[in-house]
Amino acid sequence: MSAVAQNSWQGVKAVSPLLPGIFPFGVIAGASAVELGLPTMQALGLSLFVFAGASQLVLVEMWDRQAPALILLATVLVVNLRFTMYSAALAPHFRGMSSRWKSVLAYLLTDQAYLLSIGRYEDKVQGTKWFYMGVALTLWIVWQAGTATGVFLGNTLPDSWSLDFAVPLSFLALLIPSLNSRGALIAAVTAGTLVLLTRLMPFNLGLIAATLAGVAAGMLTERRS
Repeated sequence: MSAVAQNSWQGVKAVSPLLPGIFPFGVIAGASAVELGLPTMQALGLSLFVFAGASQLVLVEMWDRQAPALILLATVLVVNLRFTMYSAALAPHFRGMSSRWKSVLAYLLTDQAYLLSIGRYEDKVQGTKWFYMGVALTLWIVWQAGTATGVFLGNTLPDSWSLDFAVPLSFLALLIPSLNSRGALIAAVTAGTLVLLTRLMPFNLGLIAATLAGVAAGMLTERRS
């Protein structure tokens, strides 16, 4: 097996345990979009162009509530702000690649792809690009399959299946291993507490406030450390 295939396959194997939570999460995202009135092609396009589970759920919910466009865009921007930090951490490992390759890697960036890849890169294992592609492309395929299933079959899925459990579980599976520093723990506790305290604020403004406060608390803790 070539080095490219070997590293790609290692990426696929690394992400495989997370896939049973990703697929139903995608089903929820797709079903939610059409249930809230988004046309089929727009719901599919949202998944293809946005490719961010939490943002897709927040966006369609706020769209259904007829939130002002500025509030909608600001919320999605804040929810996705973490990808800026992910990109900065991964950038040194992708230095020297073409702009075309970097665009592909950036489009495929997810929480799961970042956490699995950065852990491997910190151990100085070679084959970074192809390991990342194995993780990220597998996630993309499963996510698109899940959202398409939700778009086309969402209204026919029985309520007894209770797929909602996949959303918190998929993020908990990522959150717990990532709490490996005092700053990360403080950020998680701060944001989680504020989300609960501000849950009644209109247009999910509490989510924006909690996210910004969590990032600020984590950064302040790291600087003091």
